[in-house]
Amino acid sequence: MSNIYQIQQDYLSITNELIENGGELSPELETALVINKSELQQKAVAYIYVVKNLESDISTIDEEIKRLQALKSSRSKTIDKLKETVKSAMNLFGVEEIKTATLKINFRKSESVEVDPDAVLDMYCNFKTVKTPDKAKIKEVIKSGDAVFGASLNINWNLQIK
Repeated sequence: MSNIYQIQQDYLSITNELIENGGELSPELETALVINKSELQQKAVAYIYVVKNLESDISTIDEEIKRLQALKSSRSKTIDKLKETVKSAMNLFGVEEIKTATLKINFRKSESVEVDPDAVLDMYCNFKTVKTPDKAKIKEVIKSGDAVFGASLNINWNLQIK
């Protein structure tokens, strides 16, 4: 059995032959048209079954993606909770570092700037499409000893696992 492209080419060939015959439909052309139409129907139905199977696969894949995303989210939340528990316990007991043969748990100091974008002066902002405070510039100014209205420098202790 031909594919749909071949069926189309055969149909065009039959049509051209019909035109060349002045529109006269010979018994051979009529038989060829019937066979061609029948092949097209069978092939089209087969193609549509494949399409329906693929659509079903896509539906199943979408459901599996949602399930896996929920698993990922759940595990990420569990990781965050476990890290916070270890961090809290280490802070409670005043432990700064835990070392074993396979890993090291300690605190790493980091700084972050918290900013109220509406309160920060324009000289500390980058203007693209919206007012965006330049946190690096603000951090530099605060670290040099100057105050920036609407901004503060926070010291964070992030749990580090190696």
